[in-house]
Order: sequence, then C-alpha cells, then structure tokens
Amino acid sequence: MYLLIPAAGLGKRMGGDRNKLLLTVLGKPLLSWTLLATEVAQSIKWIGIIGQSYDFVEFETIISNLSLNKSIKLIQGGDTRQQSVLNGLQALPLQAKKVLIHDGARCLATPELFDRCSQELLTCQGLIAAIRVKDTIKIVDHHNFVQSTPDRSHLWAAQTPQGFDVKLLKECHEKGRKLEWEVTDDAALFERCQLPVKIVEGEETNLKVTTPIDLTLAEFILRKRNQT
Repeated sequence: MYLLIPAAGLGKRMGGDRNKLLLTVLGKPLLSWTLLATEVAQSIKWIGIIGQSYDFVEFETIISNLSLNKSIKLIQGGDTRQQSVLNGLQALPLQAKKVLIHDGARCLATPELFDRCSQELLTCQGLIAAIRVKDTIKIVDHHNFVQSTPDRSHLWAAQTPQGFDVKLLKECHEKGRKLEWEVTDDAALFERCQLPVKIVEGEETNLKVTTPIDLTLAEFILRKRNQT
C-alpha cells in the first residue's frame, strides 16, 4: 500500500510559527511517532511526506535517526491541504492504484489501524477511519441558538487514514480545483463527486494533535502504551 502524509502546515492553534510535526513528545517529534507506526504496519510499502521545502532538512534528519526500512519520498506541498494532497498524488509511483492519506498530526494511529484500512481498501473505492460520536450534537445558528439535534446514532467523527482509488481521487481533485471547491478532507471531495465512502472503525486514541493540551494527552497515551 502507498501512503501520503500531508505535513505542510503550521501549528497556529498550537501557538507557534513552525511546523507542529516538529514538536516533540517523549523526546521524539510528532512525525517520528507517525513514521514508527507505519514502519511496523505490514501493508505499507511506500511513504510520501508532503511538506514545505524549508522543513525538508529536519524531515530528513528525523528519517535518518529512525533508520526506517521503507521507501520514503519528500514531496513539495502547496498553499492549502488540497493542493498539497494533489501534489502528493502526482508524485505517486505510476503503479500505485490505491493510496492511504494520513495526517501527520495524528501521531497515535497504530500499525493495526493502517493495516485494517489497507485491507478494506482492496474491496472498495474510498474509505475513512472514524469513530462513533458519543456526545449529543447541537446544530446552532449564527446567534448561538440551537436549531436542531441530529440523531447521534448516525454520526461518526472522521479520522485518518483515509483511503482511495488513486485514479478516482485524482479526478475528484481536478474537478474540485476547477470548480473551486474548498473541503476539509479528501472524503468530502469523493462525496461531492457522488462516489461512495465506507467507514472503517477507527481508534479512540487516534487524536489529532492541534492544541497544547493535545500534546499532554498524546504523552499520556504513549506512556501507557510503553508500559504494556
């Protein structure tokens, strides 16, 4: 399986002006923890890290320090996540038919999750890892008044990895670019193009490190794993 890791953004909500994947947890950058999981995942054979060129030296140092056995390519990112992923798709080896896309900031995803998504992607055109929503969700208006309460049994919180047929996802990105669609993930592009997206059970611990408190939670989870 081929894997793309978008890693081109800044950690503005983290309160910094540098790539948040270079922040450390238990002495390792966030990107290191993501790569360590993909190294153990049996299904992942090739990894593309999509970033900005000014981060490449630090990315290369991280890769070198981990002594990874899998093929890794650094890919120039764009101004937006959509542009970065499209750049990543164009950089895939020609033989790539399916691809997983995983946010580098989700540094707690396990090898088992990567393998589960890879296996499921062999039988469908698109999928996302997701977990059931536990909280009651409220839809509110611009004045913060509740308008409705959707049925929680139909609600899932999207995670990554997300996986797709490469040819179809490229077509969706090109259509989105021409029509100036702005979406938050690749599954939304698939949905807009009326293509099916399957849910694969994600992991409660697969949080996205976005704010300082998330770093604390990530450290707690990693310490617990190291104790087992």
